[in-house]
Amino acid sequence: MIQLIPRLRMAGLTLALALGVTPASALDSSPCIEVVEKLHAAALEVMKQAETLGYAGRAERLAPVLDESMDLRFMAEKSVGRYWREASEQMQERLLKTFRRYIIATYAGRFDGYSGQHFETLGEEPALRDTRLVRTRITTPNEDSIALDYRLWQTNGSWKIVDVYLNGTVSELGLRRSEYTTVIKRDGLEALLTALEEKIIRFASGTAGDL
Repeated sequence: MIQLIPRLRMAGLTLALALGVTPASALDSSPCIEVVEKLHAAALEVMKQAETLGYAGRAERLAPVLDESMDLRFMAEKSVGRYWREASEQMQERLLKTFRRYIIATYAGRFDGYSGQHFETLGEEPALRDTRLVRTRITTPNEDSIALDYRLWQTNGSWKIVDVYLNGTVSELGLRRSEYTTVIKRDGLEALLTALEEKIIRFASGTAGDL
């Protein structure tokens, strides 16, 4: 029911920076590009060692990079919309902690192998509300390439990812907000926490599928 990134033929989807990866050679590096490429490099390392590390090892490796590269509090708040403001401080902290674990579980559960995909950084451009958009592309051997773009904003002097766009148009933040608020409106915040916990368990067991 709830997901961060669709499978996109995830049998071997690789977000890669080194070894078989070509950042656009003419690009000048920037803080935003560095954030995205650091995440990609960590994902590549994990995917190449996926079987050895196992789910728990992948989660442990990815957690600090995700904490550093993403504004998880902002993403959690926007994912539940107005219900964040209506929640108690204690509930907000529960939501944030569960959301963080869910994001880590999503990456650890899906970056479970490497089969030679090619990742390119295409460029960076200004976006709405003083944000920046870093455009990237994943090319799978014998398949069409897939656009994967990152929106970042500056907070406390650092650039952080706040949204991911699949095929250049599908906002993961927008999808989550639609799905999460539907659950909350129907069954409440506790139901959302339960749904996320269940999905975390399914990622850990390798049974998350495409829900």
